[in-house]
Amino acid sequence: MSRNIFKGLGIALITPFTPEGEVDYDALRRLVDYQIGNGADFLCALGTTAETPCLTAEERWKVRKTVVEVNNGRVPVLMGCGGNNTAGVVEALKTTDFDGIDGVLSVCPYYNKPTQEGLYQHYKALAQASPLPVVLYNVPGRTGVNLKAETTVRLANDFTNIVAVKEASGNLEQAATILRDKPADFDVLCGDDALAIQMLADGASGVVSVIGNAMTRDFSRMIHLLLKGDRDSANQINQRFADLYSLLFVDGNPAGVKAILDIMGFCHNVLRLPLVPVSDDTMMKIKEKVEG
Repeated sequence: MSRNIFKGLGIALITPFTPEGEVDYDALRRLVDYQIGNGADFLCALGTTAETPCLTAEERWKVRKTVVEVNNGRVPVLMGCGGNNTAGVVEALKTTDFDGIDGVLSVCPYYNKPTQEGLYQHYKALAQASPLPVVLYNVPGRTGVNLKAETTVRLANDFTNIVAVKEASGNLEQAATILRDKPADFDVLCGDDALAIQMLADGASGVVSVIGNAMTRDFSRMIHLLLKGDRDSANQINQRFADLYSLLFVDGNPAGVKAILDIMGFCHNVLRLPLVPVSDDTMMKIKEKVEG
């Protein structure tokens, strides 16, 4: 039996803003309700896609509170809690009110560029301090360091409350190695929408999705078809998303998905600096795909 409850379609929640740049909590409520109602299996709050580094401490608290209230226990909630100061993350794990939160997603320490032993010791300290299950988050394109397969497997074997890894290295060979060598009760979650088909076919248990913010129903259906082993039907859905996958990230994340959500009427096309909305050319291409 898996020690991980975060399976199927997870949503890497955006943070909607008003035209004036304030957090739009009403839009956030609508989005969370829409996503749960259309097949999201769990929510991931205050991660990369949420523009978390650009939120104040009060805004982060209110976002978390809003997500928990709207969810009302319907699906598990995974919350971002990471950083490049191990002692600081440990302190946050010990002092944060995690009421309504079911697990923490903790990104590899960025900028410092620790060794594999440093990464192991970082996550060891977090595992020993965390009151909740921990999901590792490997995204070397953002952090500058790759959590290698052998380090992930070592952590999975040594700490039972490290329950899964969100593998967003883009390296299918590395993901396959983790899937081959991991303990049976430890899960791999895909961190790249475009690779979900392959990683779930190889044995991943779910995906933390950006496109799922907007295309929740169809992407959920695709993920559940894959988990049932029906790859042919899942491929038919995946082909419809093929062009959108690249358009989502060509001008950065979450600029692409916020453009889609703006077109769909869910939120304003507003980001916080240093992030900016997609270019006019990208917006036109996205609009053609969404409305066509």
